Amino acid sequence: MRRRRVLLVLLVAVLTLGGPAVASAASPTVRLLIVHVVRNCHVWSTSAKTLGPSARLKVPRGGRVMIRANCPMDFDFRQTQGPRLALGDPRTYAGGVRTLIFKKAGVYRLIVTNVQTPEERGLVTLGDANTLSLTVVVK
Repeated sequence: MRRRRVLLVLLVAVLTLGGPAVASAASPTVRLLIVHVVRNCHVWSTSAKTLGPSARLKVPRGGRVMIRANCPMDFDFRQTQGPRLALGDPRTYAGGVRTLIFKKAGVYRLIVTNVQTPEERGLVTLGDANTLSLTVVVK
């Protein structure tokens, strides 16, 4: 009885600790935010720092980039370089999340433009609204 309980606890520990750790090691996720700023409207950001209107990331093959539109605007995504990504609907709506999976090695480039103007959404900006660019290098 005691041996069976020890084996059960061990099995649960392996499944709980080993399963997600293996999955996350195989496909790490980088989390990005699109945030509104007063100067030129938008920038890329992480939870730790602001990256600016252009960002460059390095991810391993199979890596994921999760992008959250943390702004009251909608955005259109367009790929301009690299192996074809499964973008689906090009539009990401305010508060929405888009996850990109980079299965092949290469240099990917994405252009992200806001659909509405800052004035249409009641936002204040200094200068023209910018276009975001994202370069992802996959080895």
